[in-house]
Amino acid sequence: MSTTTHNRIETAAGGATTSGRLFFLDVGGGRIFSANPDGSDLKTIISEGRRLPDGIVVDVSAGHIYWTNMGDPNKNDGSIERANLDGSKITNIVPLGATFTPKQLQLDKKNGKLYWCDREGMRVMRVNLDGSKIETLVDTSQGDPRPGPDQGKWCVGIAVDAEGGKFYWTQKGDHNRGRIFRANIEIPSGQTPANRSDIELLFENLPEPVDLDLDLANQTLYWTDRGHSPRGNTVNRAPMNPKPGTESEILVTHLMEGIGLALDLNGGRMFFGDLAGSVYSANLDGSNQKMLLYAQGNVTGIAYAELPIAH
Repeated sequence: MSTTTHNRIETAAGGATTSGRLFFLDVGGGRIFSANPDGSDLKTIISEGRRLPDGIVVDVSAGHIYWTNMGDPNKNDGSIERANLDGSKITNIVPLGATFTPKQLQLDKKNGKLYWCDREGMRVMRVNLDGSKIETLVDTSQGDPRPGPDQGKWCVGIAVDAEGGKFYWTQKGDHNRGRIFRANIEIPSGQTPANRSDIELLFENLPEPVDLDLDLANQTLYWTDRGHSPRGNTVNRAPMNPKPGTESEILVTHLMEGIGLALDLNGGRMFFGDLAGSVYSANLDGSNQKMLLYAQGNVTGIAYAELPIAH
C-alpha cells in the first residue's frame, strides 16, 4: 500500500480498481462536500453550521475523513473531528480549546499522526489518530498572548514528508511578510517548541502563503497564496531545497483568495479552491485549468482521494 503526501491519498492495495473523489469545505456554511473529480455527483455529506471548517484529509484504508474547525479564536474553541466517508459517525478527536484556530490538516499514516497549524495559537501541532498525545512542535509566539495579534506569527499551511523526517509550514503574514519554513519531525533533544534550532527559512517576502502540498518524487513544494496580485491570489511551486534567492514559479493567477490545494500526482493534476466558492483543476504545471464548480459558499480545504470500487 502506498501513500502520497498532502490531502492524504492512499491507493488501494493489490492493484484494486479505484475511483477518484474530491472532498472540500465551505467555511461560511459549515459544510463538507463530496464530488467526482470533474465536479459531477456533488453531495453535501456534513453540515455543522458556523464552526468554520478549514482543513481536511482522507484516510482511505480506515474509511475516514478528518477536518479542522477554526471556531472563534477569541473563545479558544477550535477542534478536530472525524467521520466516515459518507459523513456518518462524527467523532471528536481534538476537543474544544485544545487548539485555537486549526487550519490546514495533514495525515501521516505511516506513524499514525495528524499534523496541523494553529493560526492564532501560533503553533504547529500533532496528535495521534485516536486523539491521544496532543503535542506542540513549533511555537512562534515569542511571549505574545494567545490569540496572537501578529499575523507574521500565524501558522497556516502544513505538509509532511514522513520518509524524509521533515515538515513544512507557512506563516501567513500580511503586507508581503509571508514565509515558508521547514523543520525536523522530532524536536532536537533538550530543546523546546519555542527555541528549537533546526528551523529553516525557505522562502520569505511572500504576500500570504496558505496551503501546502509536496511532490516528493520531484522534490517540489506547491502552495496557494491569498495575498494581493501580482504574486498573490495564485498557485505556486518551487524546489523543496531552494538555492538562495530562488523565486517560486507562478502556475495559476487571478484566484479570489485561493486557499485549498490537493495534488493528484498519479494523474498529473492538482485541485484548488477559493473563498469565492469555486473549485478548479489544472495540470501540475498550471495548464489546462478548468472551473469544476462555482458558488459553493466559501471554499477552504480540499482533498483528493482514490477510493476502492466495490464489486
